[in-house]
Amino acid sequence: MKFLVTGAAGFIGFHVSERLLAAGHQVIGIDNLNDYYDVNLKLARLDLLKKHSAFRFDKIDLADGEAMATLFSTEQFQRVIHLAAQAGVRYSLENPHAYAQANLIGHLNVLEGCRHNKIEHLLYASSSSVYGLNRKMPFSTEDSVDHPVSLYAATKKANELMAHTYSHLYGLPTTGLRFFTVYGPWGRPDMALFKFTKAIIEGKSIDVYNHGQMRRDFTYIDDIAEAIVRLQDVIPEPDANWTVEQGTPATSSAPYRVYNIGNSSPVALMDYISALEKALGKEAIKNMLPMQPGDVLATSADTQALYEVIGFKPHTSVEEGVQQFVDWYKNFYHVA
Repeated sequence: MKFLVTGAAGFIGFHVSERLLAAGHQVIGIDNLNDYYDVNLKLARLDLLKKHSAFRFDKIDLADGEAMATLFSTEQFQRVIHLAAQAGVRYSLENPHAYAQANLIGHLNVLEGCRHNKIEHLLYASSSSVYGLNRKMPFSTEDSVDHPVSLYAATKKANELMAHTYSHLYGLPTTGLRFFTVYGPWGRPDMALFKFTKAIIEGKSIDVYNHGQMRRDFTYIDDIAEAIVRLQDVIPEPDANWTVEQGTPATSSAPYRVYNIGNSSPVALMDYISALEKALGKEAIKNMLPMQPGDVLATSADTQALYEVIGFKPHTSVEEGVQQFVDWYKNFYHVA
């Protein structure tokens, strides 16, 4: 089939594109290659994808409505996996307008492209951040998510609402993917594992927020990619018996679904750091700090609904996943 993957030069987009290409699909990847983090890392990912004859890359900004409309009408994709976004909770405190452009205007342009070109299935990235002030663990897609604590999270919740509207009005099948703390080879330099690894290797201190008293549902990238590739074949169907009063927020009378994609086994931040210290063979110098604005104490994914539809749920252990990342990092950055 012919896929559009937005954010193909990004962490998750790169891995998903690799999986699709390996399975024999055609992939058109787009990305605006912004400088939120090192562009050279994005270009290195693209270099690997370009080795596949069935891959083509276009540098396009999601917020460019005209370019997006032309792309959709020209290429006539069958399915769309929309992973491009302005990521990061902390950066949303500094540059909120970047999130409005990429995550709201950009998402709308993708929805419009899908609507006007009869796309079979749109999968799009949401985030575990939408759970916000929720304290009930594990986080379930049956829970209300009306109290985000960062603008980034609010834009991801908005993406789900916008997708539902298009599913309802135009019969566009949409599936939202709430990712839980994704990590692994080719990861983002703004995320903790990348920053910690660089600092420890260089003998510098790492910032540990809330004095390490946090838990995260760390999810390995290969598990994320596997779940996405399986889910793209699970096209949502309308449920005529669904009602707001009786149904769950993750389903609808429209062809609309939302799933958690997480490891379902939260790990204490200090244990995560210990796994990294073991993989590097070096102890971290820890700078203990208070909680940051926009952060949450813990995340944990209920993935039963995911397992029921694809027979798979993430399972890679933190020890294994962190070791894989460290091996990649040392190789990519030529660290002895």
